[in-house]
Amino acid sequence: MTERTELIGGIEKREIRIVDYDPTWAARFAVERDRIANALGAVARRVDHIGSTSVPGLAAKPIIDIQVSVPDIDDEDAYLELLSAAGYQLRVREPAHRMMRTPERDVHVHLCTIGSAWERPQLLFRDWLRHDDADRAAYEQLKRQLAQQDWDDMNAYADAKGPLIAEVGARAQVWAEATGWTP
Repeated sequence: MTERTELIGGIEKREIRIVDYDPTWAARFAVERDRIANALGAVARRVDHIGSTSVPGLAAKPIIDIQVSVPDIDDEDAYLELLSAAGYQLRVREPAHRMMRTPERDVHVHLCTIGSAWERPQLLFRDWLRHDDADRAAYEQLKRQLAQQDWDDMNAYADAKGPLIAEVGARAQVWAEATGWTP
């Protein structure tokens, strides 16, 4: 079991570029979903489009985020080599989550255990932003504002979104309970 976050390759400085929503993102996800499903077979219990590119109308970094739910995230032998052979490279290893990406860094594959505390919030946040215009607009505004800054570490950009994500996530949770939403 992983006890701490490991960034394979260390901290990266990358330009944060937010672009208007691109309807081709859904098709790109479908291609990657098939690539992942072919590589993992039954090990991939769920393959979901998450992140900003999964929300129609939301501006985003042009990076497709995919969540793959596996039986046990700590059983790396069940998925790591298979995804590596399919062209993904391990970037992040942390408790309850792994992240692999394409060499071009335009697809991020987030792996978690099916039914875990890591899995549900990503799906709920996506579905809430698909549902609520005001929170979708507020999130886009924050991302565009933060993208104007110079970030030495991409993770610092992600952390800066944390307070709004928590606030939106709380509203999403109320909605989920009121509507019976399930992932």
